Amino acid sequence: MTLTLTPTLLHGTVTPPSSKSQAHRLLIAAALSQGESVIERFQPSDDLLSTLRGIEALGAAVRRNGSTLHITGISHTDVNDEPLRIDCCESGSTLRFLLPVALATAGGGIFTGSGRLLQRPLQPYFDIFEEQGIHYSLDENTLTVRGRLKAGEYRLPGNVSSQFFTGLLLALPLLGEPSVIIPDGRLESFHYVAMTLQTLSEFGIHIPATCSLPPQYHISGDAAYRPCRTAVEADWSQAAFWYAAEGMGNRVSVQGMNENSMQGDRAMPDFAQQLKERGNVTIDLADHPDLAPPIAAWSALRDGETYLTGAARLRFKESDRLSAITETLTALGADIREDGDSLVIRGKHTLTGGVTIDCRGDHRIAMMLAIAASRCASPVTLAGAECVSKSYPDFWSDLASLGGIIHEHTGE
Repeated sequence: MTLTLTPTLLHGTVTPPSSKSQAHRLLIAAALSQGESVIERFQPSDDLLSTLRGIEALGAAVRRNGSTLHITGISHTDVNDEPLRIDCCESGSTLRFLLPVALATAGGGIFTGSGRLLQRPLQPYFDIFEEQGIHYSLDENTLTVRGRLKAGEYRLPGNVSSQFFTGLLLALPLLGEPSVIIPDGRLESFHYVAMTLQTLSEFGIHIPATCSLPPQYHISGDAAYRPCRTAVEADWSQAAFWYAAEGMGNRVSVQGMNENSMQGDRAMPDFAQQLKERGNVTIDLADHPDLAPPIAAWSALRDGETYLTGAARLRFKESDRLSAITETLTALGADIREDGDSLVIRGKHTLTGGVTIDCRGDHRIAMMLAIAASRCASPVTLAGAECVSKSYPDFWSDLASLGGIIHEHTGE
């Protein structure tokens, strides 16, 4: 899908979609419970549909009534002679969360993906597989694993994606014996791990963390997932684009957010206060990598220089997101450069626009360019704009509801 955005100031109120990060966790916890769980305020996206298909492949039964899901958990005693197959499409969360779960419940499986998914880092799991004698083979689009996850001590580098910690936290309670997860070094994106622990608690799994730095996570092995009724919060990662749009001079307000959320990107209002000040600002993104695109767009138009640090893991997203942010905002006329694993952005009063840009198959790049286009001097054309369906399928209709002028090219 190719869209042309005519620059205009946005105005109005918007409610972001339900949290993709929280919903992944709730879906899997419900699938691992014995009985029926009810999850309200569920809004599907491509990534969440991958996880839904994944838990159905594991044996969960899913019934949907509008925005409410009824999920009957799998029976861990079921024996299936057919190998488990899960198509994760481009969802890193689906792959990294369900890999250890599949090993704990089904003895492994065959995982497929598209785009850059199976090029994204998996080495922390491979190290565990080799240590435990779990077979794995990886080619361009398929990862096959066979074996059973074993209880015990798990050490992971603290600077890897928190998704590896979450996958193990979801799977290890199923093993019936104690385990411990020990981060080596500072745990980045620790808010996502806290969200996982909160979800587990809702479903009857309580995992204490030590007071050490970094904390260690002790899994007793004698707990069981219990079904519950819960609801998905609105997504702070998506709300960040509208906070950035407001900071760039648009009259946009965000509603429906949980101010006490465990979501790490709840930090966006705090960063917004920094960005509203004139002069130079440094923001460490190590715990908030998904905030890089909206903050970069805002920084391109603020009065002063902005230094975005701790962004190494952005290179392993749907695109090399560090390069994609730099190249696409530069095409719009921004003054931005990469400095190792950081970004240096010198703000301008306006951007030029007047270009056609490919969204790189990256939903957050597409949304970044959309809000930046509101402050361009000339229209901006986005190729591959449908990629927002990965996390925010209603993004373009929400943009239009705020007064965005969008022209879709239909084969001309």
